[in-house]
Amino acid sequence: MKTTLSTLKKMYESGEKIACLTAYDASFAHWEDQSGVDVILVGDSLGMVVQGNATTLPVTLDEMIYHTKMVQRGNENAWCIADLPFMSDATLEKALEAAACLMKEGGANMVKLEGGERVLSTVAQLSSLGIPVCGHLGLLPQSVEKKGYKVVGRDRHSAEKLLKDAMALQAHGVDMLVLECVPSPLAQTVTEALSIPVIGIGAGAGTSGQVLVLHDILGLTVGKTPMFSKNFLEGADSIQKAITAYVHEVKAGYFPASKHEITL
Repeated sequence: MKTTLSTLKKMYESGEKIACLTAYDASFAHWEDQSGVDVILVGDSLGMVVQGNATTLPVTLDEMIYHTKMVQRGNENAWCIADLPFMSDATLEKALEAAACLMKEGGANMVKLEGGERVLSTVAQLSSLGIPVCGHLGLLPQSVEKKGYKVVGRDRHSAEKLLKDAMALQAHGVDMLVLECVPSPLAQTVTEALSIPVIGIGAGAGTSGQVLVLHDILGLTVGKTPMFSKNFLEGADSIQKAITAYVHEVKAGYFPASKHEITL
């Protein structure tokens, strides 16, 4: 049965964990869908794991549309989120056009954009036009040249700002929120303060669900695998079984375990 925004809200309200995973093509999208993944994220992480770039910044809107279109050809049931790539939301007009293209041409069900206060007016406008929006706080991959790859929210000021941004994003219309590389206690505080699903990546077990990069859970990462991830292909005899194991561990609350969490 096709997963809808209403489905995800019901899962959230019932306390069922939401299993999310990235995909960039039809074949992997098919096996993720068949393995019970609730949400497929077509992330601009493709710039690093598929294209071999050092960051996500070189990814273009046309490339995001292309990969989203491929994913949706292989996906039948999962909810599909597509990232707005770097600078495609620099102005309200650009953001509206990019979101429209990702949904009309790419077939995305929802768009995701990074940031807090900066994107509030954009979120409100997208939401008013009927476009489902996912926010993204914590470590922001599109801002790494300025802020670097580091945990966000370890000090009181940054923790309070993150919570304030999360509340503001919800008030302006986001339907879901991703928290990346945030200390587990803070992520749980944010999750409990909001009335929308909060999906964590490196944010502990207290969120409404989890998302990981496909290549990380299959042991295909070039370089160092993030400490908050896990190779689910170890001990599995197929990719589908590895993905199924990931979904099962998220749903059952086994993943992430304490060793994958970031503390204050």
